[in-house]
Order: sequence, then C-alpha cells, then structure tokens
Amino acid sequence: MLIAGFPAGAWGTNCYLVAPAAGEECVIIDPGHQAAEGVAETVAKHRLKPVAVVLTHGHIDHVASVVPVCGAHDVPAWIHPDDRYMLKDPEKAIGMAFGQQLMGELTVGEPDDLKELSDGAKLELAGLQLTVAHAPGHTKGSVTFRMPEREDIPPVFFSGDLLFAGSIGRTDLPGGDSDEIMRSLSRVCLPLDDETVVLSGHGPQTTIGRERATNPFLREAAAGLSEGGPTATPRRGI
Repeated sequence: MLIAGFPAGAWGTNCYLVAPAAGEECVIIDPGHQAAEGVAETVAKHRLKPVAVVLTHGHIDHVASVVPVCGAHDVPAWIHPDDRYMLKDPEKAIGMAFGQQLMGELTVGEPDDLKELSDGAKLELAGLQLTVAHAPGHTKGSVTFRMPEREDIPPVFFSGDLLFAGSIGRTDLPGGDSDEIMRSLSRVCLPLDDETVVLSGHGPQTTIGRERATNPFLREAAAGLSEGGPTATPRRGI
C-alpha cells in the first residue's frame, strides 16, 4: 500500500495520493489550493496513474486544484451533492471574500466529469475500496473515506475536516452546525477500531485510539454530550 501526502497552499491542506503500490493506479484525495504541482511531482516520483479525485467537502482549500488536476489526467471527481455548489461559488461557501492576492491564480468551476457521493457508498477505484460516510457539521456535504485493514497496514480513515489530531473542524462558516458535527463524531468516528489511522485534512496523522483518549471533542461525543455543541471552540480548517 502506498499513501503519499503533502500539505498544500495557504492553509496547508493535506492532499493524499493512494495506490495499492508504486507504479499502479491511484486515487487523489482533496487537491486543494496550489496542490497541482505537488500532485504532478508525487505522480512522477511513484510512477502513478490517477484514475479519480475524491473530495471530503467543498471548501476552497480542499478543491481549488480539482479542475486542473482532473483535466491533466482526464479523470472524474466525486463530491457530496450538498457541497457541489461550492465548486462554482467558493466565496459563498465561506461567507467571505478569500482574496485573489492570497489565492493567486484560481480556476473555479466543475471538472468535466463530476459524480456525486452518497452515505454508505463503496467506491471501487484503483484496486482500492473506499467506504463513504456522510458526516455533516463542518459543511452540509462533508464526507469521510474509510479503507479496510490490509495485510500491510491497519484500517485508514480519511477524515477531512471532521476530526483532527486534538481538535475538529470549525462550524462557524455557512453550512456549519456544532450539534451536527458532534453527532457525526458519534456516528462516524466512535465505532472505529482504536488502531484505525486517521489522516485528516490538516495537521499530523493520529489514531482513533489516541483521539478517543485525548481529544476533548471526541471525549464529549463519547460521553453523550452532543446536544448544545462542543464546549470548546474548534479552530481548525478554513
């Protein structure tokens, strides 16, 4: 199994390329702001052939490079329908002007082939199986992707901006909901095995076991304190 990730752009958003091994087909997860060059370098380094782009949600820091990346490799992208509008109108999605100077050159819009994700779907791509879980709270269309345990690695959970090492995604932007993100943590994260590796949209990797023991938000969710939102204020993600 090959999982190559790098932080991209102004917000350091993690972009991942996942393949059964070097020299094989791969899936690209969240090619965000200024990620196209990093994708191209990673593809060349590991001799990969991209077959799809999958998006955890529609915020500009996660999707800014989806059009050029899909175009360069002639591949489809997948996004939840509730976040699809963000591809064409990123400023509306975050409730503020993101600033052309900060973002630099930006291509907004949908790639030529855009498919929609649904809760519980199992995507069979590049010899991999990605199980989709709809996890609203950060945005209405936030999703996660889970890969089963293999001989060489434990289960892997691409959490997007739902769960980070020590924190969770912010809920103060359009479509965010603090009660909803706590319910998503309870429904999507808590049932996972402790050894599950968490690869999030920002920051370092962690495990479900570590977050279950130390993350104050996941501990609140485990204690059934989901109504009324988290007692602390999450600050990660755009």
